[in-house]
Amino acid sequence: MRKLIFIFLLGALFVQSCKNNTAKDSTSQSVSIGVMSSMDYLPLAIAEREGYFKEEGIDVKIEKFYSANERDAAFQSGNIDGTVIDYTGAVLQKAGGIPLKLVSKCDAPFYIVASKESGINDLSGLRGKQVAVSQNTVIDYCVDMALKSVGLTGKDIKKVEINKIPVRYEMLVNNKIDATGLPNPIALKAENEGGKILVSNDSLKFAITGIMFKEEALTDKAESIKKMYKAYNKGVDYILAHNVNDYADILKKDLGFTDDILPRLQMPVYTKAVMPSDQDIQSVVDWLVDRGLVKPDFDKSLLIDNQILAQ
Repeated sequence: MRKLIFIFLLGALFVQSCKNNTAKDSTSQSVSIGVMSSMDYLPLAIAEREGYFKEEGIDVKIEKFYSANERDAAFQSGNIDGTVIDYTGAVLQKAGGIPLKLVSKCDAPFYIVASKESGINDLSGLRGKQVAVSQNTVIDYCVDMALKSVGLTGKDIKKVEINKIPVRYEMLVNNKIDATGLPNPIALKAENEGGKILVSNDSLKFAITGIMFKEEALTDKAESIKKMYKAYNKGVDYILAHNVNDYADILKKDLGFTDDILPRLQMPVYTKAVMPSDQDIQSVVDWLVDRGLVKPDFDKSLLIDNQILAQ
């Protein structure tokens, strides 16, 4: 009788162990990504709508945030596995000791937009003008890179500190500032109000945003994240093969586009997931080092994960 009881208990423990392992495996298949209302995550939104995540056998939870601070807090506390972020933010967090890795670049441009009454027709016209930025952020970086492309520096303009995008937009369309940096759809809204788009980082051939993950997630959920990127690539294929009208519902509901500006939208050329370029990352690091925000010995190689997208 004792032997039978012992065998029964062993069997029960074995079954419970199997259940626990199954639950653990199931949990590992869930990947959470933090996003904001930006065209950066459009391939992910398409993948969600079209069921590409399910096709790959993975549960991807897209968590939407309305401020970068909330998004970063969720990431650093481990409430999300990864997030879409600009390179400046990724470098600063890595330099601050957050265990993260950039895995891929994204395709969504930022624009330098001049106000209707500024008299600015090109980047050279920014000299001596008031340009609104959010200091030490991707917008500030984009403005400096745009100036550099025509031989100017930040000292050649009058930078005005305005952190919130809606406030920068309102001041631009009301001609309270001469120019600023804006993402879509805000940039198109400004153009619709008479503003002039001068340039984008896309046209200047440098990327500024990507997707990063906690190092723990890249270890524990590597196969799941790889499947996520397969679905992401399917989302890119969908965008390239379809008209804007076929995903206008996402652009309007999730990204804030309106019917009056959709006809003006020129889609960026989305590419399948690739790692951030060394040149783009080094440029951001150099810019942050020059400002004393990152130590000169910062090792950018520790920022990039080269395993997830490796063939």
